[in-house]
Amino acid sequence: MELRRLTRNDLRLYERVYTDPRMWLELGGVVEQDMVAKLERDVASVQADRHWVLVIVTEEGAAAGTVALWDHEWEGETIDEIGWMVLPEHQGRGLASAAVAEALRRADEAVRWRVLHAFPAATNAPSNALCRRHGFALRGPIDYTFRDQTLRVNHWVRDTLAA
Repeated sequence: MELRRLTRNDLRLYERVYTDPRMWLELGGVVEQDMVAKLERDVASVQADRHWVLVIVTEEGAAAGTVALWDHEWEGETIDEIGWMVLPEHQGRGLASAAVAEALRRADEAVRWRVLHAFPAATNAPSNALCRRHGFALRGPIDYTFRDQTLRVNHWVRDTLAA
């Protein structure tokens, strides 16, 4: 597995990630959007080094998903968040765990993204296990507003400043 930066050539991957209902089952469902415009915004953000969107590439060279680190407003403050998506046919092979481990290693090396939040669905056992495995502390289940919907999620935090 390797990680590479998102590029304009990743439209097919973005279409798969953002339109497959299985990928969004626990996140409120697929939202129709202009995928070319979304990819363009995300690539521009990556090129400006504002956010990291890293493509997960299998040993066979297939784009299997993404792991992303970004900032946004939540409860009146700016927080940094990490999230990951692995296409269904690549799930269960440890790719998400390897990708998160590598993204965290890079963040630590860059002395960036020092306090990271993750909000997997409370019912998403694999993603919650991944948070636990990679040093996130569970702050508890919460109701989280995402795309104008309230979701029940687990709030995890990895704080390298406190370590």
